[in-house]
Amino acid sequence: MQKEEQILISITGQDRPGLTASAMGILARYNAQILDIGQADIHSTLSLGILIRIDEQHSGQVLKELLFKATELGVNIGFSPISDDEYEAWVGRQGKNRYILTLIGRKLTAAQIEAAAKVIAAQDLNIDSIMRLTGRQSIKLPQNNSRACIQFSLRGTPNRHEMQAQLMKLSAKMAFDFSLQRDDMYRRMRRLICFDMDSTLIQTECIDELAIRAGVGDKVKAITERAMRGEIDFKESFTERVALLKGLDVGVMQEIADNLPITEGVDRLMAVLKRYGYKIAILSGGFTFFGEHLQRRYGIDYMYANELEIDEEGKLTGRYLGEVVDGHRKAELLKLIAQVEKVNLAQTIAVGDGANDLPMLSEAGLGIAFHAKPRVVANAKQSINTIGLDGVLYFLGFKDSYLGEQGKN
Repeated sequence: MQKEEQILISITGQDRPGLTASAMGILARYNAQILDIGQADIHSTLSLGILIRIDEQHSGQVLKELLFKATELGVNIGFSPISDDEYEAWVGRQGKNRYILTLIGRKLTAAQIEAAAKVIAAQDLNIDSIMRLTGRQSIKLPQNNSRACIQFSLRGTPNRHEMQAQLMKLSAKMAFDFSLQRDDMYRRMRRLICFDMDSTLIQTECIDELAIRAGVGDKVKAITERAMRGEIDFKESFTERVALLKGLDVGVMQEIADNLPITEGVDRLMAVLKRYGYKIAILSGGFTFFGEHLQRRYGIDYMYANELEIDEEGKLTGRYLGEVVDGHRKAELLKLIAQVEKVNLAQTIAVGDGANDLPMLSEAGLGIAFHAKPRVVANAKQSINTIGLDGVLYFLGFKDSYLGEQGKN
């Protein structure tokens, strides 16, 4: 019986078509078994690793031919023997848990990545790969709404609470966002996404806009801010604020709807989610009038919000109809829609900014605080504070190149 050995082949240099095929052609002639293979291309510079198992009788000839081919192609090649024990130890480590750490910012610097890498190392995690999800950026042309994102694939068993806390401190200090997720099939198969509306999909609180036109802007805004910070009960604050709108003409609502300030990234995010078959819901403590406006604009599947009562003269009565959509109700609705759509809760996503969003952020498989209040950021596992709402796409694992944005990739 012929004795076999493992050899790690490392090839680096200027990338060119046919290089991998040439190496594989040589290995194929000697019936080499491929135990592992990985390739990366950074700025047209190739790094290719191939772990082979081959009988010792032919290994010398294989290495010789690969060395000649590397010289011919103008690349560097190296060989490292891997013992049976080393290989088996490596195989044994593959059973460890896997995680995905995503970093996002307007730009990413070496200092930010160093800080994140130190957290990874402190948790004794191995980095299996690092991937850029955003497109390449020009250094000459002006960049509007620029964004940068990289994704670490990690292996090991971290103290997630401790790691989350460390990353949270870094993100606040160094102006980047992060997401730490277990790398499983649920992460790869998200199907339902639920959004808060006011200060999430739109850059305003509709009740504040109505209050300004009713001449009670300061009073309502003060109550709204206290509610969003979690200082007072949402239902109580909602009832107080709606009462202050009594007598406002309903025509004002259409004028506000026609001029809603859409949050950066919403158009792109909605187009991608619809294209790839996600079910989308608005779960809002705001008003149905504005939710329906966004629902028509983006083709949103579900919309739940609060309905204002209007009298026969087209004036607001200062009351509302039906059950208030508060934080508890949002969480219930997320579970109900998931049940209707036959979606596992682990496949759901929730995005919001206020204290009344925390229940659904906690309930969802992936809860994301967006430009949120401090209390919400502190309690959410993921947050986006540095870029637009389309940053959600990177937490879902999308690359710009997946989205037909090929020019930058």
